[in-house]
Amino acid sequence: MDRAFPSSQVCSACGFRDGPKPLQVRQWTCGGCGTVHDRDHNAARDVLFEGRRIVAAGRAETQNACGAPVRRAHVPAQRAVKQEAPERVAGPRPKSPAFRPGSTSSMLGS
Repeated sequence: MDRAFPSSQVCSACGFRDGPKPLQVRQWTCGGCGTVHDRDHNAARDVLFEGRRIVAAGRAETQNACGAPVRRAHVPAQRAVKQEAPERVAGPRPKSPAFRPGSTSSMLGS
């Protein structure tokens, strides 16, 4: 969408353009419908609505902020993070005395 879109000046409830406000103004009341807005929340709703409107109209931007054409970047699939193998201890593994195949005493706690 256009970088100059007045997202913090337009009421997201009724569309009334209330005009510019200094950055210190964090909350404002719409002059058209009287809705009280949080500046950032209202701007976010306006940006979302405008973006959806542009996409629905089939007029999504084809230039970046510098005016150069936008090209789709190749996004490689994410790879799993390589995990280091645990250190191996020399010699045979100790046998666990808690479990013996065929024995039920270790499961019953007796």
